[in-house]
Amino acid sequence: MSIFKPLAPVLTPCIGICTLDKDGFCEGCRRSTDEIARWMYMSDVERARLMNEVLPQRATHGRSP
Repeated sequence: MSIFKPLAPVLTPCIGICTLDKDGFCEGCRRSTDEIARWMYMSDVERARLMNEVLPQRATHGRSP
């Protein structure tokens, strides 16, 4: 029996509003097309950083950091 609990995967920021704005960012999740395409290949660390740091800044400022 293992004493370690498996880590939960980082969820997707997708909220089902999949339309790109004039700057090429998704209006729903604020990811770029490159980030959307690479999402399934990103490490959990990359995904967590994007969701916890980058996307909130884009939502607040409406721009890429």
